[in-house]
Amino acid sequence: MKRHIHTDKAPAAIGPYSQAMEAGDFVYVSGQLGLNPETRSLEEGIEAQAKQMMENAKVILAEAGLTLADAVKCTIYLASMDDFSTVNEVYASYMEEPYPARVAIEVSRLPNDGLVEMDVIALKK
Repeated sequence: MKRHIHTDKAPAAIGPYSQAMEAGDFVYVSGQLGLNPETRSLEEGIEAQAKQMMENAKVILAEAGLTLADAVKCTIYLASMDDFSTVNEVYASYMEEPYPARVAIEVSRLPNDGLVEMDVIALKK
């Protein structure tokens, strides 16, 4: 079973992909930037972008009937590893133990020149 997940509470995809897809027992959330869904602009600064990124992932998961507590794997992409601590603090404020598996990597550039992006894999209960 495969099902498309979409909500107007998160930014629309900026390319030929879905906000998320449900496949079997998993929901795969595409990379979320710190884009404000109303203005379609990036929030100012790393902390604000990280918070918006988490909010975007949260509302997409909610559309699938899940929460961030259902996440089993997250990948965080950083424009600069210098922002790791700030993003980690924001991330920790949204997640609870047991934390999902995670990787954080520095990349040369993100879409829209974002500072941080995250994708999520969540398990349906």
